[in-house]
Amino acid sequence: MILVTGGAGFIGANFVLDWLATHDEPVLNLDKLTYAGNRENLASLQGDARHIFVQGDIGDAELIASLLQQHQPRAIVNFAAESHVDRSIHGPAEFIQTNIVGTFALLESVRAWWNGLVGDAKAAFRFLHVSTDEVYGSLAAADPAFTETHRYEPNSPYSASKAASDHLVRAYHHTYGLSVLTTNCSNNYGPYHFPEKLIPLMIVNALAGKPLPVYGDGQQVRDWLYVKDHCSAIRRVLEAGRPGETYNVGGWNEKPNLEIVHTVCALLDELRPAAHGKSYREQIAYVRDRPGHDRRYAIDASKIERELAWRPAETFETGIRKTVQWYLANPDWVAHVQSGAYREWVQTQYSGNDTP
Repeated sequence: MILVTGGAGFIGANFVLDWLATHDEPVLNLDKLTYAGNRENLASLQGDARHIFVQGDIGDAELIASLLQQHQPRAIVNFAAESHVDRSIHGPAEFIQTNIVGTFALLESVRAWWNGLVGDAKAAFRFLHVSTDEVYGSLAAADPAFTETHRYEPNSPYSASKAASDHLVRAYHHTYGLSVLTTNCSNNYGPYHFPEKLIPLMIVNALAGKPLPVYGDGQQVRDWLYVKDHCSAIRRVLEAGRPGETYNVGGWNEKPNLEIVHTVCALLDELRPAAHGKSYREQIAYVRDRPGHDRRYAIDASKIERELAWRPAETFETGIRKTVQWYLANPDWVAHVQSGAYREWVQTQYSGNDTP
């Protein structure tokens, strides 16, 4: 059995679904079910005895100790995190609590349990920590992409909290010998993505006839990684990664945000033309840039390819088409995640902005 934390969120749920589609090994899924954790993401696993769901917090030492003792997982994959930069700007305290204090509490609980293991069970155990390329800071246009040895220079409360959690995981390997692995990924997109992030927000707003808010000039560059490719990379690192090592996971798809929005609009024009006959691009609305907005991220994923023979299976063109098609095919899921609290947050975030 493996333990997955944050397994009802976007990436975590995709990982659990893909794991059980390719493995018979059971999953113990722990999620706090905050706004981005959604049991509906896991609806297809209803009645599957291989999936055990527990609602709980990684910071609950008593709960974690009980789960570890009862289920004896051979590995832990830690997705549990607050993960949205904009939310971290408005309310950093939750990010500090979950990403730093929560990760510390989880590591302490795991260390206490792991110390009691013996023989092969202790030697084989792995703790895989899922992190982000945002810990490396921002790149200029001509800078080389982030490698695993790039200096950490986080620029938002979110990325700073993730950087701190990365350092804690590293320290528990070097100080206590815990067998840890860390992955730093680029921007994920795909099914079950909560519609506060760029791609699902554009899809949902376009279909609803709402403005498509683009920060600043829209020329912020990101590397885009299809979520199922990310999940396959994590499985590969868990299987064959070297304890104590970090692996950057990227899609080899650097693109400015405005190009992403144009691509989404073009696909919607093709797959779900607007009733008024105009392109969805006419709904684009430029809004004031967010504070401290990093200009460019880029991942050099050579190490994971060289050491573990992993490369993404999807191009951006194939992945984004699959993503738009999934949202078009799942309107009920979209409607259910757009709660009152979510709508209020979007109103707060994007209303009252000036166009540049």
